[in-house]
Amino acid sequence: MTRINLKYLFLVLGSCLLSLPSCHHPRQVNTSFYYWKTVYKQNPAETGYLQHFKVHKLYVRIMDVGLDSGENDPVPVSPVTFANRLPDSVEIVPVVFLENAMFKSLSESQLQTLSEHIAHYVTSKVKQAGKTTFKELQIDCDWTASTRKNYFYLLQQLTYEPETKGKTISATLRLHQLKNRKGSGIPPVNRVMLMCYNMGNLRQYGNQNSILEISELKKYLGDNISSYPLPVDVGLPLFKWAVAFRNKEYAGISKRIKYVDLINKNQFIFIGNNVYKAAKDLPEFGLNEADEVRWEDVSVPDLQQTAGYLSRFLKHDTINIIYFHLDEDALKSYTYRDLEKVDDLLH
Repeated sequence: MTRINLKYLFLVLGSCLLSLPSCHHPRQVNTSFYYWKTVYKQNPAETGYLQHFKVHKLYVRIMDVGLDSGENDPVPVSPVTFANRLPDSVEIVPVVFLENAMFKSLSESQLQTLSEHIAHYVTSKVKQAGKTTFKELQIDCDWTASTRKNYFYLLQQLTYEPETKGKTISATLRLHQLKNRKGSGIPPVNRVMLMCYNMGNLRQYGNQNSILEISELKKYLGDNISSYPLPVDVGLPLFKWAVAFRNKEYAGISKRIKYVDLINKNQFIFIGNNVYKAAKDLPEFGLNEADEVRWEDVSVPDLQQTAGYLSRFLKHDTINIIYFHLDEDALKSYTYRDLEKVDDLLH
């Protein structure tokens, strides 16, 4: 190579180093949604989001699984039904939520039976959705150090079932499980979905936001993501709720209360920040006079700040973002462009 060619090569390399972003190949960001209702029914507004973002996967909650109160055996709870088939262009990822408490008492033989039942039940539901098969099964469980042995055993069993053998098995990963890797362990799955929501204490009285708080998020993330030994997908929240308190004690989540109700001065008194007080008895909401309601939602700036922070630590060239969840009422708060900006920050 001539001296001139060497000089040219050094100039090019130097230019790339000085302007690194221009030499960096952006990551691919795939946008998906959860569907977390008991009846799947196509909705024009929801379908519009699937089409706009060219969604190829829809993560559909198939059922919860908990213990039967009489026999102490696992049983399906509130399984989904399909009023419509899924669009042909959308692949289904069945999701099964498992109650953590049941893993404290189940034997290995019961876990083997549960694995068989999950695989068979999911397969039948996928067919009801109009699909002949599925590529990925996701298991959702808030496991702890005391239940991880049994939970991990179940996950391993799913890889042996004829109906799920050879398929991708993924698991949800909560923030405490990400940070406390020594106690929580690494689930024996192909990939994990990090839940970047529900991070605060929902039952604690106060004006915090238990769905998403950036300062709280940063306590768990950082290098804990970049060093995690499995591919990490990211779940971001698109929901809101009203958390009720009576005498400063948690009284539950009211799905009937909307923000428009809270700003009605005939019904509620604004206390400050995101907290409101019932101005009178409101039986339609299950509230007594002076009960307090904390309104929690997720702003677009919070989503963008979360995405910008995450992008520094996600190490893979392809990032799967799964929004929770595909619901017309929740989506009203977010335009296509709002979510596009969130995705852009992850490139």
